[in-house]
Amino acid sequence: MIALTGMRLRAFVRTGRSVAPLIAALAVLSVLYGGGRAEAGEAYGASALILFPVLAWQTKILLDVEPDVQRRLARVAAGSAAREITAGLLAAAVAGLGTIVIALALPWLVQGVKPDPAGLGGDVAAVALGFGVHLLALLPAVALGGLACRAVTRSAGNGVAVLVTGSVLAIVLGLQGSPVPWLVPPLMATARFTASGSGAATALWLTAHALLWSAAALALYSRLRRTRA
Repeated sequence: MIALTGMRLRAFVRTGRSVAPLIAALAVLSVLYGGGRAEAGEAYGASALILFPVLAWQTKILLDVEPDVQRRLARVAAGSAAREITAGLLAAAVAGLGTIVIALALPWLVQGVKPDPAGLGGDVAAVALGFGVHLLALLPAVALGGLACRAVTRSAGNGVAVLVTGSVLAIVLGLQGSPVPWLVPPLMATARFTASGSGAATALWLTAHALLWSAAALALYSRLRRTRA
């Protein structure tokens, strides 16, 4: 499974398919940090929110690189559908981590965040918070990208529709006062959390919400992949 994961990552990079989502990530982050300095926590919350559709799109692209016949052969070589499916998701997660590293480092390089008055320790804590916040966006993004991939939707049009609809609903249904915020990953709630500096209980609730939503979406993805192989 590790070999299959590595093969899909290499194909993603060598075919040049990784360039488009990278440029998109740099573009949206440049717009975000082009308006002046912000508090690190607040900036990272907004960064995770706007990167969500980019990470989902990146996942879809990575999963679509492999031709259908090769994907079926990979399933045979892996020995089970579960291993082949997991290898693709792991490759998407690793690629997403690379994008997150850029998102964490860029604001410091372009002076888009304010240094913490407490010194280096405060800045390190802010980066750690930012990493956790971006992880809460990465897991649902990988799940949404999987649901939009060609192996599930069968056509490019359907895939784009799933990707766009999921990204828009994640924002609209996550707005404060939404009657059904549990239907979408807690992206908006996480952005509000980083801006307000709420306590540990809120952080635990957001983490549980993101994990449960991602688990449900990934279970659906796995089921669809098995039935549509």
